[in-house]
Amino acid sequence: MGKGLPRSMSRGAPQRQEVIKQVFVIEDLALEVTGGASTAAGFGTAVLGDLPEGNILLLGAVSYLQFSGSGADAALAADWEGDYSIGSTATADATLSTTDADIIPSTALAAATAEVSPRTRGAGATQSIIDNTDGSAEININLITDDNDVTDSTAVDLTVSGELHIAYIILGDD
Repeated sequence: MGKGLPRSMSRGAPQRQEVIKQVFVIEDLALEVTGGASTAAGFGTAVLGDLPEGNILLLGAVSYLQFSGSGADAALAADWEGDYSIGSTATADATLSTTDADIIPSTALAAATAEVSPRTRGAGATQSIIDNTDGSAEININLITDDNDVTDSTAVDLTVSGELHIAYIILGDD
């Protein structure tokens, strides 16, 4: 790329770029899973970051995530299983749908070993527009655990590690 205006524009504010590509590196992000009764699924959310203000055209996203328990938490099954998604809102129940999964759809996690899930690829986001004209949308990692994997109604602390690759265009603001 030559010098001058094109080079200056490429180093400007992300909102002025044609296509924005970001990589979020996640290291030991805390995620608290609230269990239900002994037969209910657990769920929780961790905020990864904020989305820029405006109408965001999501072009695609891919994630590689691993979830880890403390290894000594009796309330979490050592071989727990579940699903995760990445969305513009936090999950409020044990389902991952609509805006809970509008960046990375619900992705199954294979059985954990010693409370550590395998590193799992999440992909398959479809092009969509996220209305963030009020600036309130975030990037949320949402997790649900299978029934009986969180054995009581107390919260279980997990950590998330991995990365999220995301590409989008900002289509203006009001």
